[in-house]
Amino acid sequence: MNSKNVTSVEGYIASFPDNVQTLLQQLRVLVKDYAPGANESMSYGMPAYKFCGKPLVYFAAYKNHIGFYATPSGHSAFAKDLSRYKQGKGSVQFSIKEPLPLELISKIIAFRVEENERKRSKS
Repeated sequence: MNSKNVTSVEGYIASFPDNVQTLLQQLRVLVKDYAPGANESMSYGMPAYKFCGKPLVYFAAYKNHIGFYATPSGHSAFAKDLSRYKQGKGSVQFSIKEPLPLELISKIIAFRVEENERKRSKS
């Protein structure tokens, strides 16, 4: 897994084994479905999405998990639902050996979209 020098999300995803590519593609599709018009780029060496000019979510693959980063507010709003997963401030780890909790992730993305829209309307 040599994803450090990749410059595109496609290249990043392609740098992983098939099973991990599937998980990363699922995340990418969710972001595109729930945040149409989000700006996709690579940032901090991982796929990154901005919406309304502000960071929305990031994700990355590691040896044993997928890291999902929805800022601290995105994680605190779903703390109860995320409590079964290993977490850090603004991050959660999903095992690559289990299906992703797609419904939960979609709710988090939708929450972050609304949050960024509110921030934009206040400025």
